[in-house]
Amino acid sequence: MDLIKAVIIGIVEGITEWLPVSSTGHMILVNEFVKLNVSEEFWKFFLVVIQLGAILAVVVLFWNKIFPFSFKKGEPIIRKDVWMTWFKVIVAIIPATVVGIPLDDWMDEHFYNYKVVAITLILYGIWFLFLEKKGKHEKYRVQKVEDISFKTAFGIGLFQVLSLIPGTSRSGSTIIGGMMLGTSRPVAAEFTFWLSIPVMAGASLLKLLKFGFHFTGTELAILGAGCISAFLVSLASIRFLMSYVRSHDFRVFGAYRIILGAVVLLYFYIR
Repeated sequence: MDLIKAVIIGIVEGITEWLPVSSTGHMILVNEFVKLNVSEEFWKFFLVVIQLGAILAVVVLFWNKIFPFSFKKGEPIIRKDVWMTWFKVIVAIIPATVVGIPLDDWMDEHFYNYKVVAITLILYGIWFLFLEKKGKHEKYRVQKVEDISFKTAFGIGLFQVLSLIPGTSRSGSTIIGGMMLGTSRPVAAEFTFWLSIPVMAGASLLKLLKFGFHFTGTELAILGAGCISAFLVSLASIRFLMSYVRSHDFRVFGAYRIILGAVVLLYFYIR
């Protein structure tokens, strides 16, 4: 049963990690109905490391864009535009790294609860609705990821710091930040995928170092099942988002976040 539950959690992770709806908010609700028979320490570890499956989906789908070398006639060619984008990604992850690493345990202790998650779900939902209404007729100046400046990349990184608060949504924060700084929705979404690789891999490594390498066979099986399902569902989720943002805005996600936040508050109030 725990393997089936891990697959279900992986499906939820694969959908909500990339859509700007907060995977943490959904995980809190899922944990109420689909509890794994594991320790609290492993559950917290599992919630982060399951993201490795989602990261792998990004690497697979964007490999031709993110790999900085090209091989033609057996000769390696350095793709300078790709290297420059990676340098911008490094600049963008600095703020979250500086703030997140020293405050990781403190934030888990004080912010990982349904009240904080519900409030941030609602607030960011309202922010999405306001942003889309304000920028309805606005022409975004950045239409390609490679055209993002270092200044804009750092600015997006500052918005990413907000995602350290559970319920905010990492993709939601960076997409909002990108749009406010002049990038189009598709560019903001794609740059979010670039950012996800070092950020989520680093977060998983940090949790692994804290948890240790002593896994039981059951824990490894649960982790594997969750990562595989998260990977497969992420493939579809990422394709959907990139297709969706080309011709739609984020108002539907804003409304969904507000409704979900209200549901979380109501559920835990009457429970």
